[in-house]
Amino acid sequence: MKMSKQEKMSSKERQALITRLLKETTKPITGNEFSQKTNVSRQVIVQDISLLKAKGKPIVATSQGYIYLNKVEENKAHKKVIVCNHPPERTAEELHLITDHGVSLKNVIVEHPVYGDITATIHVSNRKEANQFVKKIEDASASYLSVLTNGVHLHTLEADTEDKLEAVCNDLETAGILVSR
Repeated sequence: MKMSKQEKMSSKERQALITRLLKETTKPITGNEFSQKTNVSRQVIVQDISLLKAKGKPIVATSQGYIYLNKVEENKAHKKVIVCNHPPERTAEELHLITDHGVSLKNVIVEHPVYGDITATIHVSNRKEANQFVKKIEDASASYLSVLTNGVHLHTLEADTEDKLEAVCNDLETAGILVSR
């Protein structure tokens, strides 16, 4: 649904559209895509998303775009938090070891000495998304959060079976990345 240049949606209409579109798909939708559909700036979309989050909508910003959390997690019955340690240059390897088993990586958590736990949503579920995440970090010349903790970080993993989580842990352990399950 693309609007003509003259038509403007109210904030309430945009927020309803954003919510509906996110609920209808498990694929992330970027702020730019919402912006194009509604003829408003990306910044207006960011504000709408913030207002929806404040109203309790489970919308999460990932490196690929926005997702409606309940839709993504409904098929992931099993979760596990693991502790990993590796230098930044092994991030792609870590992500591939996880996603190649059909396991989703939900987030990264590091413990900051002042702020406490810092959690960043990642939501990568396949090799392509993992590569896009690494490329975005590189293109932005950004640092991974794990540099704050000399490589130590936690991940929440999600899978449809416990066996997949166990296989990931075994591979990460073999690769010398896993510290604790």
